[in-house]
Amino acid sequence: MLQSGQKLGPYEVINPLGAGGMGEVYRARDTRLGRTVAVKVLAQDLGARPDVLQRFEREARAVSALNHPNICTLYDVGTEGGKPYLVMEYLEGETLAERIARGPLPLRDACEIAIQIGEALDQAHGRGIVHRDLKPGNAMLTGGKGSNTVKLLDFGLAKISEAPAAPGSQTSLPTVAQGLTQEGSIVGTFQYMAPEQLEGAEADHRTDIFAFGCVLYEMLTGRRAFEGKSHATLISAIMSTEPPPVSAAQPLAPPALDRLARLVKKCLAKDPGNRWQSVRDLVSELRWIGESGSQMAAAPAIARPRRRRFRAASIAAAVFGVAFIALLAIHLRERPPEEHAARFLIPLPEKTAFRFYDSLALSPDGTRLAFVAGTGQSSVLYLRSLDSIAPRILWTGDPGAVVGFPFWSPDGHYVAVKSGGKLRKLEAAGGPPTIICDTTMTLGGTWNQDGVILIQGGPTAGLMRVSAAGGTPAAVTKLETSRGETAHMWPFFLPDGRHFLFTVISPQTEAHGIYAGSLDSPQTTRLLPDETNAQYQAGMLLFVRNNILTAQPFDAGRLRLAGDAFPVAEQIAAYGAFPGAPFTAGGGTLAFRIGEGAAPTRLAWFDRKGTSSSLGDPADYTNPALSPDGRMLAVCFRDPGTKTRDIWLMDLVRGTKSRLTFDPAEDLDPVWSPDGQRIAFTSERQGSRDLFVKAASGTGADEFLVRSGTEANAEDCTRDGKFLIFNSIMPSAKRGVYAVPMSGDRKPFPVLLGSFAQDMGQVSPNGKWIAYHSTESGRGEVYVQNFPPSGGKWQVSNAGGTGPQWSRDGKQLFYIEAGNRLMAVAVKTAGDKFDADIPKVLFEAPFVGTGRNAYVVSADGQKFLAIVRNETTNVLPMTVVLNWQAELKR
Repeated sequence: MLQSGQKLGPYEVINPLGAGGMGEVYRARDTRLGRTVAVKVLAQDLGARPDVLQRFEREARAVSALNHPNICTLYDVGTEGGKPYLVMEYLEGETLAERIARGPLPLRDACEIAIQIGEALDQAHGRGIVHRDLKPGNAMLTGGKGSNTVKLLDFGLAKISEAPAAPGSQTSLPTVAQGLTQEGSIVGTFQYMAPEQLEGAEADHRTDIFAFGCVLYEMLTGRRAFEGKSHATLISAIMSTEPPPVSAAQPLAPPALDRLARLVKKCLAKDPGNRWQSVRDLVSELRWIGESGSQMAAAPAIARPRRRRFRAASIAAAVFGVAFIALLAIHLRERPPEEHAARFLIPLPEKTAFRFYDSLALSPDGTRLAFVAGTGQSSVLYLRSLDSIAPRILWTGDPGAVVGFPFWSPDGHYVAVKSGGKLRKLEAAGGPPTIICDTTMTLGGTWNQDGVILIQGGPTAGLMRVSAAGGTPAAVTKLETSRGETAHMWPFFLPDGRHFLFTVISPQTEAHGIYAGSLDSPQTTRLLPDETNAQYQAGMLLFVRNNILTAQPFDAGRLRLAGDAFPVAEQIAAYGAFPGAPFTAGGGTLAFRIGEGAAPTRLAWFDRKGTSSSLGDPADYTNPALSPDGRMLAVCFRDPGTKTRDIWLMDLVRGTKSRLTFDPAEDLDPVWSPDGQRIAFTSERQGSRDLFVKAASGTGADEFLVRSGTEANAEDCTRDGKFLIFNSIMPSAKRGVYAVPMSGDRKPFPVLLGSFAQDMGQVSPNGKWIAYHSTESGRGEVYVQNFPPSGGKWQVSNAGGTGPQWSRDGKQLFYIEAGNRLMAVAVKTAGDKFDADIPKVLFEAPFVGTGRNAYVVSADGQKFLAIVRNETTNVLPMTVVLNWQAELKR
């Protein structure tokens, strides 16, 4: 124990404040600045323990990375006489635990405190820090008696995003020894531990959300959410029981408590996937509850003015009765006119056209139409009031980037769009865009009345949710790889704001279609087999089937169809490369684009300066692959009638083409063998994406190669012809890159595995390296590893990247940046060490898609054959139908 007047560096001890298993905390004076500080000193008998020192250092690193008004500030660290110490902000007040000991907090106070704790956690999570020991004892209430100003303390158990420590190296030593806190490999304080912590699993931000729910429960009820007489009974309670309802503690509480109770219940879900997925969303909900709030403060007075309200209600009822009788008499004498729908056209602005991917969205009240159109590589977001004669420009977008798939806020104040890898929102009244989050793919989006936005996730993710105020997207749905699901897209909120429609993409006929899902449950309901976007309006489900806009009665409360489908409009345009169609509904109004059958893409040669020339006719192309001698091109062509792809061969010397595959199912992803004699490819003919191989001459049967059961996509063949590289979501395995021998047992083996996307594997010409695309950093980048991987890894791209391709001599690596820039990197691959220069831009082009081979490289590395957008695809006007449901009644 340190004595008054004793010094630790420049800090003079005044008096002890407390002690625990970790050591002592003292009030001290900074002799240099003359301010009062708190000094935490590690106990002498623990100073020699590496695990405890590691925790002490972890707290210093964690707190030093944070700067927030609700987090206790770290001033200094030091060692004196072999004693490590931390110097922190001195706080006067009481802990939240001491406040709760006097009884449950008023609802307004509980909300105010919880919001501050949540905001502090949000900043910590944004820095990759998980607290892991959130409890009332680690929240200080400062500012005097009755103050609700919070300071979050004790990040000693914080987990920082870095290389994991050795097993057993993290302890649960408390700063203050109280409750059931135990030292060992399970970190935290037992009463506030999430089930995954108790199982020794990896903790993430959702672990803190469980503890947050425990703390909020305790504030509202005055008792702990989970209790037990021993560690064993407490753990059993956390793992298998639900705490008593919050409302049981305050049976006469106002409606706000019910909303808080639902919020707490979601925090305390046993499965992390069923909890709130971000503290920011949780805080947003708390703010909404707090702002709805005179109910909180004035709840007991609700029943008092009953007699006066009854009198007022009686008078209003009498007036209404007289008015109703008068109206009824008029109605009986004069039948109302028959309702009719009204149609009109909205022309495109001058010198613009619709590209196949351009979309439109009606405001919730159906009075304004947002749409995207453009010329060349520019995209413009327009807004047209239906009672005006011309649209106005809302945003011109980022240079060279596509503005995609607008959708509205429920109050009609904002329009959200994707552009340049960002989801943004713009005020409908005008003004600059605000970034909501990063996003790789956004085929549609939807925004509910609670400020939650749903968007499509990345290439291995389902739907994601994010706060309209901004934040990091969190998963809502999960791809079921056993059902061959490759994407969830086109989310659309139903009127309750909790359930939503979405589309599942899968080669399995029993899996793909339109589904209903919920923010509150992982359960989904299949409604229709159609792979298209769907919207709901006034009891009708709207979707496109065979280019016909179709309506079908739908019970949004029970999530089930309630009648037969019938056509609404014909010749609806299609998005071409994407499943879905450009239509929108709102406020009794419909709007859609009519198609004119133009092809969405074309093939084009580019030199290194970006000068281009077209190859063949426009069509719906994907996955080009040049033969080793450069004379032949294998490319996928989607038949506009059947909507499926087959592989065709184009003779680049003679200018002829021939079909290679003929199965009715999808055939795609051609890969040439090094001798040019065979072509491996992906096919959906057996209900999942599997691998086949066929003679390039077209003779002989298609030879089965790999059965995935879910999804396998051919990517490359090693130059010695021994292995085919493919990406896959194999059963019971993570998504990654695999290899299969082209002869022998043909048993696939993993090359690159991870919980994030790893695909587009391309082996270097000398067979020593593999370039690939990965989202491990949070966005798509291009990396290189040894082949087979043996420990080395290099990031090649520095601002996002996809679609790596080697030059034939192995001296350059190419990739696409920001969707439209072709990059070149000089590399050295001859020795045992890989080396890459700084990436340089070669040229910009309107590349289509982020899948395998948006472009291929000629043998001499001087030309590039790419699939690009066929820019001027549609100049037909948009069709608007007012009161569209009147046509259904006739």
